[in-house]
Amino acid sequence: MPSHPEPTGLAIGIDLGGTRIKAALVDRADGHLLQRALRPTEDGDWQDGEPRFVHHVAELVAELESASGQTGLPVGLAAPGLAAPAGNAITWMPGRMHGLEGLDWSACLQRPVRVVNDAQAALLAEVAFGAARGLGDVFLITLGTGVGGAVWSGGRLLTGARGRGGHLGHISLDWQGPQDVFHTPGSLEFLLGNQTLSARTEGRFASTLDLLAAVRAGVPKALALWGQSMRVLAVGLSSLINVLDPELILLGGGISEGAGEDLLIPLQSELDACEWRPGGHAVPVQLATAGEWAGAQGAAWQA
Repeated sequence: MPSHPEPTGLAIGIDLGGTRIKAALVDRADGHLLQRALRPTEDGDWQDGEPRFVHHVAELVAELESASGQTGLPVGLAAPGLAAPAGNAITWMPGRMHGLEGLDWSACLQRPVRVVNDAQAALLAEVAFGAARGLGDVFLITLGTGVGGAVWSGGRLLTGARGRGGHLGHISLDWQGPQDVFHTPGSLEFLLGNQTLSARTEGRFASTLDLLAAVRAGVPKALALWGQSMRVLAVGLSSLINVLDPELILLGGGISEGAGEDLLIPLQSELDACEWRPGGHAVPVQLATAGEWAGAQGAAWQA
């Protein structure tokens, strides 16, 4: 893993979500959250010609800086979408978070702000303080409404030329399959994501958590569908292993947290059947550990 200076001192991390804004005062030496605060995002509401969430973020930064007793603290902001290479804005986030695209956060807050994709921020929290600490090659898959991800490769966050690096849910597993929202046919997200489950099961299950409850109750149809989902996920992970050669795979997001061992055990069985293991080496797979404040924590670390 390449050596690089570890961030130190206090920083403010902002996790700008679709419904809530999480803000934390973080000690970057150990990741400890010294102070936390929440605001509603109020996506779609405007104030003084700006999205209302800009004003909420400014208030949160002022509140946490006051609590720290310091001024001029570094600020990092995590948000959905593609982050600009310059790290000052989200350049692409269609359909929601109105006003976020192209918003220069350094100009809005009148101080340097480092902007990062939210899944990438969550992985940074794991690398800095969680399950991936000390590792140079790790990737994170988040299982929720969709399937997201982020990659830490050679001791660096993989972002790519336009910020698309790490969008692991959009690898194709079926070249003849329906296109997902990014035009990828038969993507991992389409075949596994919560948002397509009802259509994929002809309305039998409204959500993955509903499916999981039926699995735990031993419903035969649910067990078959869950087994199919684990096969899909294992094939996707095996493909990514062949490309990225990680030391560890982390699973995050609401589905992973809710499923726990009911996810890990059958997934491992499927990986046993399809993972390339030179010299018998299997890549460990485990649940992410940083928790629901990982976005804010990771944003603060890289501020």
